[in-house]
Amino acid sequence: MTSDSVGPVGPVDATRYPRYTEPSTFARLPRISEVPGADVSIVGVPFDSGVSYRPGARFGPGHVRAASKLLRPFNPALGVEPFNAQQVADCGDIAVNPFNLDEAIATIDSAMTDLRKDGSTVLTIGGDHTIALPILRSLARDHGPVAVLHFDAHLDTWDTYFGAPYTHGTPFRRASEEGLIDMERSLHMGIRGPLYSKTDLEDDAVLGFQVIRSDDYEFDGVASIVERMRKRLDGGPVYVSIDIDVLDPAHAPGTGTPRPVASPPANCSTRCAGWWA
Repeated sequence: MTSDSVGPVGPVDATRYPRYTEPSTFARLPRISEVPGADVSIVGVPFDSGVSYRPGARFGPGHVRAASKLLRPFNPALGVEPFNAQQVADCGDIAVNPFNLDEAIATIDSAMTDLRKDGSTVLTIGGDHTIALPILRSLARDHGPVAVLHFDAHLDTWDTYFGAPYTHGTPFRRASEEGLIDMERSLHMGIRGPLYSKTDLEDDAVLGFQVIRSDDYEFDGVASIVERMRKRLDGGPVYVSIDIDVLDPAHAPGTGTPRPVASPPANCSTRCAGWWA
């Protein structure tokens, strides 16, 4: 759906209105109330009650919106103007309960379902990885099991933390158990670092995931990794989830669970599973 016969309403012109002025929306795009509908709905999920280490993701939507004021409408690498091709609108934030995980999960599920009811694709900003579970519940009701492309330093398929089944480290185990993901097409990207047990990867495979580790880029090259990714995901809808800690904390120091990326030894002529930090 587009806004009208003229075309989508794009960002505020930064050559006429300074970037530090309003609106405080993603990329200075229109609010959803200012357009008849959206092909892509952007929504914040200011939530971090599921973290086991360092909180702060609740402030993510606001900070991402602030940083996005510097975005420009033309992408020279791809030669496209994405905001001219479809209507993108900012839908504000989902008001989630910071004190009740179960209620927060239900609220996110309901809000996502409502945002998608007219066929809009939804891009969420912020929230710890707990929010992936209600999003997948909403998607699976309409599409059945979907492939998950998960960019992260961590698997997030552990069983519980402190006996709690719903945390930022467990969403994809719960999703697999509930039949929400396509177990033949799901993939972790960027995994690195020590695990709790050697069975972590074995359990992860049973839950339906293949793993591409961070050191695979060094040995196989980006083109090979992209080809593996496309082959794995081909054949149906894909849910993409990006955890900021997939980046080295040198580039994203505010992440809640930093995991540095090591460099392989100079004399490592074959894949060295022991060096990843």
